[in-house]
Amino acid sequence: MNYVTLNNGVKMPQLGYGVYQTPPEETERCVLDAISVGYRSIDTAQAYYNEEGVGAAIQKCGLPREELFITTKVWISNAGYEKAKASIADSLKKLRSDYIDLLLIHQPFGDYYGTYRAMEEACREGKVRAIGVSNFYPDRFIDIANFCEIAPAVNQVETHLFQQQKTAKAVMQKYGTQIESWGPFAEGKNDYFHNPVLKEVASGYGKTPAQIALRFLLQSGVVVIPKSTHRERMVENFDVFDFELSAEDMAKLEKLDTAQSLFFSHYDPQTVEWFMSFAK
Repeated sequence: MNYVTLNNGVKMPQLGYGVYQTPPEETERCVLDAISVGYRSIDTAQAYYNEEGVGAAIQKCGLPREELFITTKVWISNAGYEKAKASIADSLKKLRSDYIDLLLIHQPFGDYYGTYRAMEEACREGKVRAIGVSNFYPDRFIDIANFCEIAPAVNQVETHLFQQQKTAKAVMQKYGTQIESWGPFAEGKNDYFHNPVLKEVASGYGKTPAQIALRFLLQSGVVVIPKSTHRERMVENFDVFDFELSAEDMAKLEKLDTAQSLFFSHYDPQTVEWFMSFAK
């Protein structure tokens, strides 16, 4: 396993397991499978409604808590100092843990300044080891990075072969913030796994397109949290540390970048109104 060292000295596994869209009733089983495969970093969120399943798996897996790295995120409906503070306590209870390794603001909407203050407080109290943000575009990221007391350790953003976030990544590096990918496979959009360049590179290493896609991100310094409910896929996604992509193949894959989202844009008024519906 590779690790990255966050700006506060906390070590984070570079490869983790995400539970986005994992049904609550399946989460415990999936997380236990992931841990048995070798994953030690688990990414959940209040908005996924499956923190309880992650918590049950933490309790049943048999590993000391300090061997796991647990991430969760404060949702828009809990934005603001008081609501965020209460939601952090609720997440700790659901996760059956005395602390959260990484706590993120899920979306840059609502009173996220108040949310961040509550997160800073939780960090100082030892309830959270590292804090950061998610889905903060460069403009809003620069804003909050300049008006906080504890610098964001992580910014989790859509990052994959077709949206490599080169501009955002450069901004994060300037502020000492680690880039983390959600959607490393773009949920299969853009015929992801059948891309001819990706398939050609994969054939040269005897690896699958998915493994090459993950390896590309890892070698690019990105933290990744692929999600699957199938144990065999978890194993496949974890088997990416026994080879290294050549500079030539990295360059080929870099050319696939379109610098465009395959999901949504925070600059689209309808998208923002949809997010605002969760704040009411």
